Amino acid sequence: MSKKQKQPQISEDKILDASWELLGEDGIEKFSMRRLADRLGIQAPSLYWYFKSKQNLYQRLANQVSKMILEEFRSEGDWKEQLAGLAVTVRIVLRRYPCSTQLMMMTLPHEPDIIRFTNRMLLCVESTPLDQEQKLQAILTVMNYVFYFVLDDYEHQRNVSAILKEQGEMPSGEMLHLLDSMSEADAGLFRRMFKTGLFELMGTDGAFEFGLKLILSGIEQVIKEQETAH
Repeated sequence: MSKKQKQPQISEDKILDASWELLGEDGIEKFSMRRLADRLGIQAPSLYWYFKSKQNLYQRLANQVSKMILEEFRSEGDWKEQLAGLAVTVRIVLRRYPCSTQLMMMTLPHEPDIIRFTNRMLLCVESTPLDQEQKLQAILTVMNYVFYFVLDDYEHQRNVSAILKEQGEMPSGEMLHLLDSMSEADAGLFRRMFKTGLFELMGTDGAFEFGLKLILSGIEQVIKEQETAH
């Protein structure tokens, strides 16, 4: 054995796995190639042999997520059922991979599976009488909704964890005090919803499905208008 330390065996897959671990622990804000290299027990320059930049690594992670969505999506039914099924699958996969929503929002469709995923979404609405621009707008609206829903839930969980870590309990007493000090005109509806626990329903499956229904019904209405116009 030479005195020189043996270089650990790394591969693209190992780098991607370690990236997900790091994202899960510290979030995307603290993610860096240096920290990733430390996690793998290698020097940072070795990482650049596999990924030429952090953005390049992000692209590949987003590609991995897109691939998983495509593998798990079962397409059946009309455009509405397909789009709903795809939205549900996207939410399930995004919740499994930490910070994957941010990665999907930060990356351009320059990877094969991201392109396949976008193409698959477009296929859902291909049979509708919408024009090309409306078809693209329809799938982007659905996806932006899913991304926002998952991201909002993720940030909420992180906020709750941070408050519990600092204070040991949620400051709901302060919130009630604030609401009670505000007038009916300024806070009445909000106050009643808060006191009946309606805000705790945010982020639930039921809330997700209702929002999705609103969007799909809107697309359906536009299709009906198109059909009557022709």
